Amino acid sequence: MKIGIIGGTGPAGKGLALRLSSVGYEVEIGSRSSGRAAEVVEDTLEQWQSSNFKLSGVSNEEAARAGMVVLATPWDSCAPTAKAFRELLQGKLVICMANALARVGNEFHALYPPRGSIAADVQAAIPMSRVSMAFQHLPAKELGEIENNMEGDVLVCADEQDSIAQTIEIVEKMPNLRGLDCGSLANAAPVEAFTAVLLQLNRLYKTRSSVRITGLE
Repeated sequence: MKIGIIGGTGPAGKGLALRLSSVGYEVEIGSRSSGRAAEVVEDTLEQWQSSNFKLSGVSNEEAARAGMVVLATPWDSCAPTAKAFRELLQGKLVICMANALARVGNEFHALYPPRGSIAADVQAAIPMSRVSMAFQHLPAKELGEIENNMEGDVLVCADEQDSIAQTIEIVEKMPNLRGLDCGSLANAAPVEAFTAVLLQLNRLYKTRSSVRITGLE
């Protein structure tokens, strides 16, 4: 399975690409500049010369042609970018990993877009695609530290059960991560917003926190 990451040259997108590649996925890191994406991939592979990662740097348009796509652009670009590639994304699973946040003093505050969540806005922009929401709570830096296993739960929302199942399958290929079905995109807003709380905990306790839901078998 080839996964394209639109806007994948930022810390979160690059970290996820490396983590997915480390468990066997072929990943295309997309950027508005294919040259920039190629540079990022070259720098990344230099750090892991002994590994046989299937990583390539491409344009965002080329990344949108992959069988499955992750949106890793800044939150306010997610819906417009998805809409620009709506024909290429038609019928595909599109995973949105963005959080709408603003820094106010020492805190991050959650922002709420017109439909309540970034994922819902993206789904409205590309109604012929299947949008899911995942990876909001995983620290970007830790994603890229593939020599260490991450631990935590990845909360997944989508309007179709197949989309949730597909997303959870991807999550659980990565050791020690558990994907949890959190229902439709109507529940995406509080999941995205909770990232602001985690960032505040990270600042106050000088750590990199993640989510673990107890009481589930």
